[in-house]
Parts: sequence; structure tokens; C-alpha cells
Amino acid sequence: MHEIEPYFNWRDHYISSEDERSPFYEKEYSEFEFSDQVYNYLLHPQWDNFGSSTLFMKILYTDYHEGYTVIELIGEWNDAINNDIMTFKRDIVEHLMFEGIDKFILIGENVLNFHYSDDCYYEEWFDELDDGYIAMVNFHEHVIREFNEIHLDQYFVLGGELEDVSWRTYSPEQFYTKINAYVQKRLA
Repeated sequence: MHEIEPYFNWRDHYISSEDERSPFYEKEYSEFEFSDQVYNYLLHPQWDNFGSSTLFMKILYTDYHEGYTVIELIGEWNDAINNDIMTFKRDIVEHLMFEGIDKFILIGENVLNFHYSDDCYYEEWFDELDDGYIAMVNFHEHVIREFNEIHLDQYFVLGGELEDVSWRTYSPEQFYTKINAYVQKRLA
């Protein structure tokens, strides 16, 4: 896992540590010191720790005018032991919502597992979005199945065309336009 870097080709468009409105503003990164790990696996130092011991993230792009953010995730989403959703919701999502973000695009191709606890933070997040949404892109089939089995899919837009998006071929704006069009079609 230490060789898996967050996607870096959008750095010409956005860097969260240089964004005064980002929860990671002025964070300094090392290219050589591996300080975070998921279980016994070291993580590349460019991933952001938001307080979970098993799930890490990177804000790849945020557009405050359009009100969306693209977040890449890595690790194990564990609500049963670590209550990852509570930490993510309180420390990242609420910060971004305060800044006007109401559309969250989560990229989950590096999320290995999901462990459920309850849905109160998902419901709260969903209820606070008004006209926004949470789109889950490229999550593994077994993770989507786990979301569906406990009915968390009612809070997310997931599945269908969102399961296999070649998102790295787009600029951030093109990616958002594609995802937003799909979400609006699904919601209509």
C-alpha cells in the first residue's frame, strides 16, 4: 500500500494544503517519512489522516463556486470499531459544508472493506445536504453490496455507471460535469 499515491495529476488545478478553506490548509507532507499505516501496511505519506486508524483520504479538488469536492479514499471503512463516518462527518464533511460544499464525490477504488455500525451519521449528512448529494464512484462490488445490505444506499448515489468510471482521463471540471449529469438523471 505504501506505493499507492493519491491521484496527483490534478495538482495543477488544486492543492488542498494551499487552499485556505480546506481542512488540510498548510499541512506539510514528507516524501520519505511513512508515518501512517492501515494495520501492518504503511501508507504513502501524501494521504491525509483525518483521525481514523484504518481509513485515509485526499481532497483532490474542490470548487466552492459550484459547491462540490472530489475526495479519494484508501483503507478500510470501519464504523463498527473506529466509527469512521462520525470522524469523517464531523472533521471533514462539516468543515466543507460550512464552506458551501453540498456535493461530495467519493472515489473508493482503494477502499478494501466496509464494516457497519449504524446509519445515524449517514442520515444526518444526507439530511443536511438539501439539494446536494453524495456520489460513490468506483467502489468495489463487495463494498457496494455491504452498503446495500444495510440500506445505506438510500443516502448515496452509487452503482450503475458510477461503478466503472475512468475518472483519471478527465479534468476535474469534466469529471464533475459527467458525475453531476449522471446523478441528476438518476434523481429525476
